[in-house]
Amino acid sequence: MPHDKTVVLGLISSKDHVMESQDDLLRRIDEASKFVPVERLALSPQCGFASTEAGNLLTEDEQWRKLELVVEAARKVWR
Repeated sequence: MPHDKTVVLGLISSKDHVMESQDDLLRRIDEASKFVPVERLALSPQCGFASTEAGNLLTEDEQWRKLELVVEAARKVWR
């Protein structure tokens, strides 16, 4: 992989209302950092929250909570 590229880990489901655990996200980022330096990793939802015409079965509040989870996990990893 070229050294000027970033790997984006789509670890947050945009289709399931179940919240991922922050501990699980941090563990998975740590696992990925064994293959790519952590400064070349990023975290995001796996896809858009309206990836189909009908949208996904998440409420707006659930979508915001998932985005907040991305921010919280990112702050812990990439302070």
